[in-house]
Order: sequence, then structure tokens, then C-alpha cells
Amino acid sequence: MSEYRAYMQNTKLHNGTKRKKRRHRFLFGVLLSALLITGALYGREYDISQLKNIEVMETLSSAVSQFGDRKLPVYSVQTTEKKIALSFDCAWGAEDFDSMMETLDKHNVKATFFMTGGFVSDNPECVKALVEKGHEPGNHSEHHYDMATITAGEMKTEIMDVHKKVKELTGKDMKVFRPPYGSYNNELIDTVYGCDYYPIQWDVDSLDWKNYGMQNIIDTVCNHKSLDCGSIILCHLGAKYTSQALDEMLTKLQDMGYEIVPVSKLIMTEGYHMDANGMQIKD
Repeated sequence: MSEYRAYMQNTKLHNGTKRKKRRHRFLFGVLLSALLITGALYGREYDISQLKNIEVMETLSSAVSQFGDRKLPVYSVQTTEKKIALSFDCAWGAEDFDSMMETLDKHNVKATFFMTGGFVSDNPECVKALVEKGHEPGNHSEHHYDMATITAGEMKTEIMDVHKKVKELTGKDMKVFRPPYGSYNNELIDTVYGCDYYPIQWDVDSLDWKNYGMQNIIDTVCNHKSLDCGSIILCHLGAKYTSQALDEMLTKLQDMGYEIVPVSKLIMTEGYHMDANGMQIKD
């Protein structure tokens, strides 16, 4: 299946940032008014000059957004460490698996491979090999359904069926889940956590699924406006040019000073909250 919808889901979220910021500033105004009213009622004084700093505004706005109903997967992580995560969605073929393993070994990079149940069943030796090499197995659902269109019971089955397959093959309990097409709703987020997983998206899309060529993948990732400490990069096993682009892409990222790690080595597992863009922030 095409992953175009995943790209659209992610793009819509991040293209809406400006609109969210305007909404956040409105909410900030409401919050500020509430603070001033509260101060008048209870004899407290607030120094407004301390609240005019844009960083404070954005922090308060994000905090307000957490009182909303929307639940988010992890798109990125707020960190000062120059670490990023590399991930591959595996729902297609495995023809380029060996060459990708060689390139990752060359750069001493460990990545996360989000696999469907079909991929696991068709390529058991690849699954065992990537775990033996120290890469992280990730869950991409059993059948690659749009998870936002099925029931909670079906969601759990989609997650746990492939979990059991990988556990039987490798002895590993997977901990990170990426929804097909990037499609999710509140019920899915709750179900994912209920299955002892963390829901994962991305903030840097390589666009390798568009088949624009090797150089396009390298440029898209390495010059991406969202690329920063704590980013999660999306690539695909089986995309036409990804294996060709991987060596130079990793070279450039490492030359930029980034340490490339699996997703579970980047994300926080406790003591965090989310901002409106799906960034994990330490409490």
C-alpha cells in the first residue's frame, strides 16, 4: 500500500503550526486575563512584564493545549543532546535489507524497524538478523489497516498479533508502535499505551516513498526544517532509492554532529508531557 496518507497526516499537523500558534496566543490572552482577575480577587499581583517573553508565551500556550481532548503520539523529543532517531517502516519487500544492514554497520548506527505482521511472516530471517545486530524491532500493525477506522478490540488485535510473532522469533518484547498511514485517534493512543507500547510518529519525512531519486532523499532529510536534536526520521525499507541514499545521508548527519539511535533510546518513558506538536517535554 502507498504511504501517501501518512505523509499527508504528518504534513497537515505541522503545516497547521502557524494556525495553532495564533490559537495559542488567544488562549494565552484568556489565561493572562484569568490570572489578572484571580489576582484582583485574592489580592495577588502578577508582573505582566515577566509574561511578555515569547518563550514564556509558547510554554504557557502549550500547557493550555494539554487540557484539550486531543491525544498525540510522539513526533519528536525536546533535548539538548545532539541525538536523533532513524526509523524504517517495513510493509513492502526486503530486497534491499542486506545492503542497508551493511551500510548501517559501516556507520555503527542502530535504527528502529517498524514491521507489519505480513513483513514478519514473509521475512523471518530478516527479523532475527536485525535484532541480532542490535537494531530495534518496532510494531507497524498486523495488516496495515487505517487504525482510526477500526474498533478498540481490533486495534489491540492488530498490535498484539505481530507482537507475538516477533516475540516468538526473537524473544524480544517490542515497545514502540507506529500506526499505518500515520492515522490515529484518541482511542488508538489509549490502546497503544494499554498494550505497553509508546505511539511513535516522525517530524522528518525522507519522502523516499515518492521515488524522486537518491539525492532528493539525502537533501530532504539533511536540509529538513524540522531536523534538530530529538528528531525522528521516517524512511522505508523497500523504497526504490533509500538503500542507495543511506550511506551519504548517514555521513552527512554524522558530520553535522548527530548521534543516530533507535527510537526507544531517544524517547522519554516517564516524567514528561506533550506539547501541541507532539514533542515530548520533560516535566
